[in-house]
Amino acid sequence: MHLENIVIDAVDPHRLGGFWRQLLDAEPLTDGPEGFEMRVHLDPGNGPELGAFLDVCLQPVPVPPTEPLRLHLDLLGGPGQADVVERALALGARHLDIGQRDVPWVVLGDVEGNPFCVMEERAAYRGTGPIAALPLDSADPSRDREFWSWLTRWTPVEGVADASLRHPSRRGPLLEMCAEPAPKRAADGKNRMHLDVRLGAGEDADAVAAGIVARGGAEQHPDWGDLPWRVFTDPSGNEFCVLPAPSGA
Repeated sequence: MHLENIVIDAVDPHRLGGFWRQLLDAEPLTDGPEGFEMRVHLDPGNGPELGAFLDVCLQPVPVPPTEPLRLHLDLLGGPGQADVVERALALGARHLDIGQRDVPWVVLGDVEGNPFCVMEERAAYRGTGPIAALPLDSADPSRDREFWSWLTRWTPVEGVADASLRHPSRRGPLLEMCAEPAPKRAADGKNRMHLDVRLGAGEDADAVAAGIVARGGAEQHPDWGDLPWRVFTDPSGNEFCVLPAPSGA
């Protein structure tokens, strides 16, 4: 298995996708009624199993999500932090006050109001590419680090969050487990941003599902029609999808 997609719910995937494509300098892949997809290159010349890229997918939803954001993007800023902020604002972002007070990073909202951060210089973010980290709310960061490490094959690294993972190649963003400010409630609905994991050749989907449940996750059965992927939640209630192995694998 490997982590393949970052998926964001969008009222207007074309508009939101255009914003993120330009800000991340990403390669457009698809743009149609089913959504907008782009590829963020981390290390050209290698395959996804080596951490060479992540895809960002914008999928359409009928109304703007209102639940607390439990997963968001932290962008690489470092010495160029002010330039990244200026680019984002020129593309339609705006400053947000989410109670962050006096912090060295900059909190912005994208063109649909989704918060994201532009980070200051941090040694842990060297070589990440444009996305420095994926902070995920967690009820138990140590537990969830073990869960996501098994699920993605990413390995623990030193970072600034309660617990952090990164691709074994040490390319690409960190997946950061951050102590949640409040537990996820059923009334919150599904997260507006989630991750997709792709099965590898020869991996059995039912065995993976059993492994997820054994480690504290749960399979969900939303009424979304006949889909080729399966929907789960991690032990803290965060949704993710398991995609089938690539055709021919």
